[in-house]
Amino acid sequence: MTEKSSNVPIIFSAEVTSARENGTPIVALESTIITHGMPYPENVSTALEVEEIIRAEGACPATIAVLDGVINVGLERKQIEDLAQRDDILKLSRADLAYALISGKSGSTTVAATMICAAQAGIATFATGGIGGVHRGAEVSFDISADLQELAKTPVMVVSAGVKALLDIPKTLELLETLGVPVVGFQTDAFPAFWSRESGEACPLRLDQPQEIAALYQMRQSLGLEGGMIIANPVPQADEIPRNEMETDILEAIAEANRHHVVGKEVTPFVLSRIKDLTNGESLVTNIALVKNNARLAAKIAKAL
Repeated sequence: MTEKSSNVPIIFSAEVTSARENGTPIVALESTIITHGMPYPENVSTALEVEEIIRAEGACPATIAVLDGVINVGLERKQIEDLAQRDDILKLSRADLAYALISGKSGSTTVAATMICAAQAGIATFATGGIGGVHRGAEVSFDISADLQELAKTPVMVVSAGVKALLDIPKTLELLETLGVPVVGFQTDAFPAFWSRESGEACPLRLDQPQEIAALYQMRQSLGLEGGMIIANPVPQADEIPRNEMETDILEAIAEANRHHVVGKEVTPFVLSRIKDLTNGESLVTNIALVKNNARLAAKIAKAL
């Protein structure tokens, strides 16, 4: 099924089309985790397992990517496997999403681009690993993820394990407050740091039930408030790597990125890859666990809506 809403080329998979027709809750999923976030073949197996978790909770998964200049909401297995192994896939955010569409290119969607596409498709719930934010040293580099501005504009709930721990978490939370983005801890008062359940920072808000999160989203809509919400969902305790254990590896990986003059969109994939090596693969295991945990919660929130 293809729609040209306001001249936006967008295709829905058969599964998503059926969900839209039957009123089945839908959960958006990003594709950058497939192309830039994890190595092959873990990227494929994780993407497919996350989709199955959402189905098991009674919702429909909608992995989003741009293929040949068309937004695809929902991917077939073959498309996921193809994305996972190609090296010519753009990493799309707000600045270059339209460029990919008008030039017929293919790209995976970051948090920001996934939010834009989900909103186009009428999907309010989105599960990811961790959002981008203010990078360490941003007072010099001005490196701040477009995810934060998108959260201030686009009405999509983003379920994540906090922000990626390689970022400046206090500055990220401060900017989110300035932008008016609700940061809601799910069953926690502590703001999580991706691989770790606690970052040392507090969650500004706390809710303990998916129904409460859905009600908060609906109330914001009723008030006419712009933007989305962050649902901060800590990684399960059995899978976490404590923050003090991670920090040494994070600092070493960031230092390597600086020595190699890695900048812009390439910083996060480079640092994540180096951290995987420095932790002997343990960080990837935790990354997979937290993405699955977020998908499960997102499905419950989508059902509550």
